[in-house]
Amino acid sequence: MSTAARPVLVVAEQLDAAADMVVDQLNQRDVPVMRFDVVQFPQQLTLTGTHMPQAPSWEGIIDDGRRTARLEEVRAVYWRRPARPQIAESVPGPYATWAQNQADAAILNLLAALPGVPWLNNPHADRVAAHKPQQLVAATRCGMTVPRSIITNSPDAARTFAKDVGGPLICKPILGGRLDVGGERRLMVATHCVDPADFDDSIRTTAHYFQEDIPKAYEVRLIAVGGRVFGGKLTTTSEAAGTDWRTDYDHIEYDTVDVPDTIATAVRRFLASYGIAFGAFDFAVTPADKWVFFENNPAGTWGWVENRTGLPIAAAHAEYLMGATA
Repeated sequence: MSTAARPVLVVAEQLDAAADMVVDQLNQRDVPVMRFDVVQFPQQLTLTGTHMPQAPSWEGIIDDGRRTARLEEVRAVYWRRPARPQIAESVPGPYATWAQNQADAAILNLLAALPGVPWLNNPHADRVAAHKPQQLVAATRCGMTVPRSIITNSPDAARTFAKDVGGPLICKPILGGRLDVGGERRLMVATHCVDPADFDDSIRTTAHYFQEDIPKAYEVRLIAVGGRVFGGKLTTTSEAAGTDWRTDYDHIEYDTVDVPDTIATAVRRFLASYGIAFGAFDFAVTPADKWVFFENNPAGTWGWVENRTGLPIAAAHAEYLMGATA
């Protein structure tokens, strides 16, 4: 089979705008696509994989009742935050959890076992790449500047850190996610400013992640795809947005920014160190034009960056999945 006829698997929720944009770009290039969500497995999606002794790969099919893709012909996988498998209600409690874990492992690990298939991104690598404390070490090794930071549950250590910084501090989550406060909406725990004068024994209730508050001329959501980098410039016009732009989208002005060669090179090294090809990086650019790395989300959002700036990020995804790496 020719390379052009081999399908790209797009594994994403049905209402994922970024996945829609990538599929559209692949369609424009006449690349066959099979899109599905893991939530369809095993009730609406059939997976059959066979491996024989001394065979170079697994062989078999993925079939959603309308389209079929052969495992041995898969060209690339775009794994875009799919839901978990949905087990039939007829399976009782603990067995349903066991069955869900089995289904999850089967579909992910079988696809991951296909040799030479590029991913954006393999979630096995994503899990490691998402660890924020490790990211600061990796970013430093790759030549990026990072904020002074402390993770602690000690009020005394927090006070000492604040004294050493001698300036404004922020507190941010160590792990992403939202609070389930009941109802349909979940509460986002945002980055927020803190006053060291308020530090008390409540710090002992859990680990706290404090950083120096970096002065910002503007911020950058930098999207890296297979060696290409795109700089989305965010200039905030409210105090809330200036602390965490996710809390006040109405006060953000969007533009593009050229990524300095030193930052682009460091970002590529960073991604290579984790074995991933995609990242959504957050930087502050200081009034002195110094780029400061905050974090990278290996499954971060980017559709809004393209929609607001016109940067060809979806096209870069498609070209990477087709085999282009730069």
